[in-house]
Amino acid sequence: MRRQIASPTALLAASLLTALAGCGASKSVTHSRPSPASSALALSSSAFGEGSSIPPRYTCDAEDITPPLAWTRVPARSRSLALLVEDQNAPGGAFVHWSVYDLPPGSKGIAGGRLPSDSAQGQNSFGHIGYGGPCPPKGDPPHHYVFALYALDAHPGLSPGASPDAVRRALAAHRIAEGTLTGVYRR
Repeated sequence: MRRQIASPTALLAASLLTALAGCGASKSVTHSRPSPASSALALSSSAFGEGSSIPPRYTCDAEDITPPLAWTRVPARSRSLALLVEDQNAPGGAFVHWSVYDLPPGSKGIAGGRLPSDSAQGQNSFGHIGYGGPCPPKGDPPHHYVFALYALDAHPGLSPGASPDAVRRALAAHRIAEGTLTGVYRR
């Protein structure tokens, strides 16, 4: 049996076709730049872990105080941090339980509800300024409360008591990184 040797041109063409076919085959290769918000801040709480139950102390069924929160991996170019807490299972859509903005980028967390002096709180969906803890309708399946921390490229320019929609717009316009912590609660 005789073996045929391919010409250099045929080998080059076969190599190019193989390389081109491989470009679309791998899902792990990307050619687009990651979005500026793709960096992940690390957000945690000593009161509950990711996906676990929020203790009643931090809900409308007890003291209704803010849970302790801690964060790391804030990008060096951050000019401000903001926190938004939403119930993703509320009957009327995402329900804001708390928004805090103008947090210093060098801050490491919130403990005992004490906020840095230059920070401000927005209005929650209950119609009050400040924190309103989880309070799902009795008998509902567990609701998911997403605590989202945002690193911003500027101060959001919001006055104290800003509406939930104004806070969302400002965060969307200035977000460079985010991190989330989700807790669940049912009554």
